[in-house]
Amino acid sequence: MLILGIESSCDETGVALYDTAAGLLGHSVHSQIALHAEYGGVVPELASRDHVRRLLPMLKAVLSAHGLGVRDIEGIAYTQGPGLAGALLVGASVGTALGYALSVPVVGIHHLEAHLLSPLLAEPAPAFPFVALLVSGGHTQLMAVEAAGCYELLGETRDDAAGEAFDKTAKLLGLPYPGGPVLAQLAEEGDATRFKLPRPMLDQDNLDFSFSGLKTAVLTLTRQLGGNTAALSPKDKADIAAGFQEAIVDVLSAKCTRAITATGMSQLVVAGGVGANRRLRQRIDLAGEKSGFRVFYPPMELCTDNGAMIALAGAMRITEGQRGALPFNVRPRWDLGSLAAIGQ
Repeated sequence: MLILGIESSCDETGVALYDTAAGLLGHSVHSQIALHAEYGGVVPELASRDHVRRLLPMLKAVLSAHGLGVRDIEGIAYTQGPGLAGALLVGASVGTALGYALSVPVVGIHHLEAHLLSPLLAEPAPAFPFVALLVSGGHTQLMAVEAAGCYELLGETRDDAAGEAFDKTAKLLGLPYPGGPVLAQLAEEGDATRFKLPRPMLDQDNLDFSFSGLKTAVLTLTRQLGGNTAALSPKDKADIAAGFQEAIVDVLSAKCTRAITATGMSQLVVAGGVGANRRLRQRIDLAGEKSGFRVFYPPMELCTDNGAMIALAGAMRITEGQRGALPFNVRPRWDLGSLAAIGQ
């Protein structure tokens, strides 16, 4: 069964083709980084308009690259939420209209479920059950995953997500948009031991996170060093970036290990944009070796938002009989734990 996946939740337009027999055939992603750079962040209206411009040409190109036509599509999955309402509506409208015209099943997919399942596209892939760390721009959560669609929240951030903390700290240091990846790159040049930054909630007996205070600690440090960002030397910035990143990685790796112990599971999945961070991968892999659990990641190119993960999740739900309904809707806010188990 050939499934089309459409992703348009924020500032990446993604389309993909997933065959339930052959696996992922191909995918394409367009990033809007250049579009939003001059504003220092995502402008929702501009994001929506760009999805409108990009989506259909990208769909035609992916189909053509594999010698396929629109009528070869046998099912459609689109991101229903969470995300920016206007951006979600673009993908939902195209997916639903195309499904109606072709008389094929259409299903709306939870964006975080798609991230959580994306390591199933890697080799080797995890088997259920496992603990999942969802760590992206707007979310930091630990989930116990018994099966596809069966998710129990173990802990989450009480304020800024890890990705948000990266972006906001990058802005404090005067780094260009998109801040998080730029800060991570700068951190590789710095000395993580020079400045002592807090590890929020590291010693608390729970699986929650809090990163807002870490960002505030960086602000205080920059003022102590010179009063403002302009007074910081390149070495100061690199060392602060390294210390900041190490603090976040310390907390994430420790909480993952604690979640594995608490659940008695032996596998950890790390998914979401921040899951591409090289230092985070190093530390979590080390924690897994030390504590005896296996760690799985999606392919690096599928860490950020993409249509492949939407197509995979859609294939799993459509083949079990799930169908969308008209009129369709989008869900900018959507609790992952509220999803029905796949197959039910």
